[in-house]
Amino acid sequence: MTTQEVGRPRKRKEDARLLTGRTQWTDNLSRPGTLHVMFLRSPMAHARITRVDVSGARGLPGVVAAFSGQDFGAEQGSLPCAWPRSGDTVVPDHPPMAVSEVRYVGEAVACVVATDRYRAADALEAIEVDYEQLPAVLDMNEALGESAAKVHETGNRAFTYRAASGDLEAAFRDAPVVIDRTFVQQRLIPSAMEPRAVLCDTDGDSFTMWTSTQIPHILRTMLALVTGVAEHKLRVVAPDVGGGFGSKLQVTAEEVLCLLLARRLGRPVKWVESRSEGNLTVHHGRDQIQHLRLAADADGRVRGLQVELLADMGAYLVLLTPAVPLLGAQMFNAIYKMDAYEFACTGVFTTKMPTDAYRGAGRPEATFGIERMMDELAAELRMDPLEVRRRNWIKHEEFPYTTISGLTYDSGNYEAATDRAMALFGYDKLRAEQNDRRDRGDPVQLGIGVSTYTEMCGLGPSRWFGSENAGAGGWEHGSVRLLPTGKVEVVTGSSPHGQGHVTAWSQIVADALGVPFEDVTVLHGDTAISPKGLDTYGSRSLAIGGIAVLKACDKVRDKARKLAAHVLECSPEDLEFEAGAFTVRGTGSRKTIQELALAAFAGHDLPDGVEARLDSDVTFDPENFSFPHGTHLCAVEVDTETGMVRIRSYVAVDDVGKVVNPLIVDGQLHGGIAQGIAQALFEEAVYDADGNLLTTTMADYLLPSAADLPDFALDRTESPATSNPLGVKGVGEAGTIASTPAVVNAIVDALRPRGVNDVRMPCTPERVWRALEGVRQ
Repeated sequence: MTTQEVGRPRKRKEDARLLTGRTQWTDNLSRPGTLHVMFLRSPMAHARITRVDVSGARGLPGVVAAFSGQDFGAEQGSLPCAWPRSGDTVVPDHPPMAVSEVRYVGEAVACVVATDRYRAADALEAIEVDYEQLPAVLDMNEALGESAAKVHETGNRAFTYRAASGDLEAAFRDAPVVIDRTFVQQRLIPSAMEPRAVLCDTDGDSFTMWTSTQIPHILRTMLALVTGVAEHKLRVVAPDVGGGFGSKLQVTAEEVLCLLLARRLGRPVKWVESRSEGNLTVHHGRDQIQHLRLAADADGRVRGLQVELLADMGAYLVLLTPAVPLLGAQMFNAIYKMDAYEFACTGVFTTKMPTDAYRGAGRPEATFGIERMMDELAAELRMDPLEVRRRNWIKHEEFPYTTISGLTYDSGNYEAATDRAMALFGYDKLRAEQNDRRDRGDPVQLGIGVSTYTEMCGLGPSRWFGSENAGAGGWEHGSVRLLPTGKVEVVTGSSPHGQGHVTAWSQIVADALGVPFEDVTVLHGDTAISPKGLDTYGSRSLAIGGIAVLKACDKVRDKARKLAAHVLECSPEDLEFEAGAFTVRGTGSRKTIQELALAAFAGHDLPDGVEARLDSDVTFDPENFSFPHGTHLCAVEVDTETGMVRIRSYVAVDDVGKVVNPLIVDGQLHGGIAQGIAQALFEEAVYDADGNLLTTTMADYLLPSAADLPDFALDRTESPATSNPLGVKGVGEAGTIASTPAVVNAIVDALRPRGVNDVRMPCTPERVWRALEGVRQ
């Protein structure tokens, strides 16, 4: 493979269309005769439904139909949970529209279908619902008590999962240092640029659904299983999708109900959520209580780590809910060596919106916990935080390395990434300034935060998924077609929502086949065009989907070699392939692969056994995850009189293996770091004592703007992955995983001399001020 495109900072092919609005997103689509549906949602966190009367809505102008959950009966099935990873997981029935009981504010109880969305919304006011209120269940610790009200008849415990390695009792016995801390991962609301939307059309017994989703292939299969619609009669299209971050990795109630409504009414049905409706009904992220204990020697070497989590499931288990906190089970040990490790997690039902995957999905939570603990260990030993990490991390010469939790990290160099980050950051100079400010008693203190992370991504190996009770594996599909004119069509099962697939895949194919970058087009996101795939999440697109495309190119090139040997009257072994052409070794005789595409199409002179086409497809299933890593350093200034935090500088040096497109990598890191900082400083979903979500609008749920964020200084080291031929690793979640502990460690570092060893996220000025007041009193 002659590298010409891979590694180039190509501007994205997609951008001209996306940035100028000449694009197709679900709310921009319509079908003749489209009807619009709006949902009446529960105002109560927990209640029995004693009566639903939709008759008042049915006679209003423009209203075509109105339904309650009872009207759909068994037809609506139960929303799926595809990964009950723990063997004791309780999966309650979850009707898309509530029938007898509601369990969170915002759960659908009825709907109106009308000629436009405004008439449908107005008609909702004519529906009468009587509720018998039940106690809300909001606190995880209280929910597990014997006297707690039950979210489901089975109780409030969803599962208990345990894993252990090594002798934990021996690790803690007589340990010179034991650190015991409790951290809270607050509940977050994913806020993609594009709200969710669904349009479902019908043609007799066949259906086409356009939806803002990350998972068109998975959704198609699940819709068939839930509704009974034959899978081969169902087409799912993900048009241009404006962001997801996990929030569109879901089989939603609205998708199921739009399909059922289209089937019942014989007309296309469309639903588009408002932003406040989305805050109520998009699955939420994080929401854990982490109790961590760490044992270490006096020189800082970690002996053992014990992790106990309470994870809020919300009211139901949706697609991946119970698996998300358990994706951290192998990541709390992070890049560190230790003698013993124990992980335990209890999933808890509450009367809140269900939680599920949000950028990083379990791995940001784990990284936060261990990186906060490493800083606490450094403080206990009065040691530099980076020095403590150096004494415990896996050395570059030790790879491949099997960790205490059982994963095998294939490659990495934590020393190189950290050294580069320290140089860019000016670490020693900032420490000197910090000491000076402390000595002077400056009211604005300087804090330095460290986060040295790794993650398991490229969510793949199907056998691993099978061993962990997942509903499907992690393979991905790609196909490559050389057209008669020499242009190339690529079909990928990985469905983008902002990652730049079209550009990156074009670069890979251009190099592999020796064709111009501009001659490659990429098709995706439509199960009628791309019938095979497992979609996009878990930083898997390039490391699995991109490799499937690369391997399909290899097969196309092999086919072309046989044809070239026939045309050039030589043995295939005598051909050299370079820059898109086959040349007979030692001669000037050559044929370009694009010329061979036309010859294959014509079919006039094909060797025996060679078909009249140059195309191929591959399903790639990786043998291992990929393990990107890096060092993020953050400097903050904290006003000890007001609690205000200002990020002064931020440096990230990441190792994502071989880089296909540096611009795309930088963009992913910018967005990821912004989301991690947002958790540290700004975002939190807040419920009142009755279970009402108080943060339903952008006025209440604080998202940072560009003005709230610093410039990021980015750099990279490169330790190629050994699990794929390109050597690539995932990057989509790296910034989010690393940045939150870097920021919080910096804040605590600034305040530690004043007696503060933790600030609960988000670290708002009020919370920082209250933490300081708590130690002043």
